[in-house]
Amino acid sequence: MASSKTPRGRAGFTLIELLVVMSIIALLLAVAVPRYFHSVTRAKEAVLKENLTLIRDALDKHYADTGAYPANMEALVARKYLRKVPEDPVTESASTWVLIPPEKRESGGVYDVKSGAPGHSLAGEAYSTW
Repeated sequence: MASSKTPRGRAGFTLIELLVVMSIIALLLAVAVPRYFHSVTRAKEAVLKENLTLIRDALDKHYADTGAYPANMEALVARKYLRKVPEDPVTESASTWVLIPPEKRESGGVYDVKSGAPGHSLAGEAYSTW
């Protein structure tokens, strides 16, 4: 009497079956991975635009309340216009913002803010022009 229904030599997969499965997995990864990295970059760009909008709004509110621009970014935090200085998501640092002074130096120290990130966006614009 035979105790098992499968022959002793057919217990595993053949090399061809493994290669076919691995090539299918590689093909799926080749399609999915570039889309993933593209979406991460797009998300960082969206956060960068939002952070720039928040900082510029806080600068405008500070000017409307006091008649002068703040001396630095920490002044916006100290006067509660911002909870903290936001990070530049591309450089992952809050210290890389490029501060633009007003035309009249007696009006304060920070008129505008731009990103200090090197490189270009997915649309081809330099981050430093945002």
